[in-house]
Amino acid sequence: MGASVSQAGAPPSTYASTPPPFAPAAADAAFATPPPKPHEEEATEEKVDYLNLPCPVPYEEIQREAFMALKPDLFEGMRFDFTKMITPYFALSHSVYMGSTEIPTQGSDVIKVPTSNYEFGANFINQRTMLMGRVSHDGRENIRVKHDITDNLSLKINAQLTSEPHYSQGMLNFDYKGKDFRSQIQFGNNGFYGANYIQSVTKNLSLGTEAFWLGQQRKSGVGVVARYDTKKMVATAQIATTGMVALSYVQKVSEKVSLASDFMYNQMTKDVTASFGYDYMLRQCRLRGKLDTNGVISALLEERLTPGVTFQLSAELDHWKKDYKFGFGMALGE
Repeated sequence: MGASVSQAGAPPSTYASTPPPFAPAAADAAFATPPPKPHEEEATEEKVDYLNLPCPVPYEEIQREAFMALKPDLFEGMRFDFTKMITPYFALSHSVYMGSTEIPTQGSDVIKVPTSNYEFGANFINQRTMLMGRVSHDGRENIRVKHDITDNLSLKINAQLTSEPHYSQGMLNFDYKGKDFRSQIQFGNNGFYGANYIQSVTKNLSLGTEAFWLGQQRKSGVGVVARYDTKKMVATAQIATTGMVALSYVQKVSEKVSLASDFMYNQMTKDVTASFGYDYMLRQCRLRGKLDTNGVISALLEERLTPGVTFQLSAELDHWKKDYKFGFGMALGE
């Protein structure tokens, strides 16, 4: 169920250097029309034009600001990515990863097994179509397709294919973008069917709902969401009949600094987790980090050395489980 943030200059002073000559007509007009009272200006600004509301964000992206700050792409070990543009629309990529994989255990101990992976990818992107594919050395494939059938209707396909039985997954979506609303219909393997709808209620508030049916497991669910955003903050809430409650809040301190927090509650497992993080963007680097109630501290630094060359440092510390993860990477190409 459902990971991508100007100011006008101040007007010139009325009396810049030499005061303007006294104009009787202008003075009479000024005295005849008194300035509006502050509460009258506020009432005028609070009027909402319900026929010209903005289009809300997609349903699955209502928490995208919090997701970007609190869930960066952390990794352990070494990672190297290379992207080569063949044409303005077509590119090839190579990815190498060497690190470790955690094996789940019944206790609190952490068992890690060394692993490595190589992936080859190809991307094609133009104004209406996006095709992305990646294949690893062990035969796993990841496919993403997005095509704008019309200006309002688009088709999306996501698939993960593997040689292991019952592990392949696929999803087909039809997205419709209206003037002040969005809707989506989903079809997936294992008999999955879903639909969601989100509507702008005011220029800052949007409300949505979703429903799904998983035929293989004979399970269904309904969820509702709310999102309130301004130029300085974004607040979201999501509740589902599956027992999940998710809240998030992002405060934009400045154009370069954002503070984020979220709260997750699972009624089925009785798990409660809250996290607090930051997203700091400098001219040449981006630093993201968080601390959660499980005692896990994590951070990701992305430093742009030169155009097309990015250096990455990743760290995640779990003192309770004595699990420490460190990684470094390099990305070449735009």
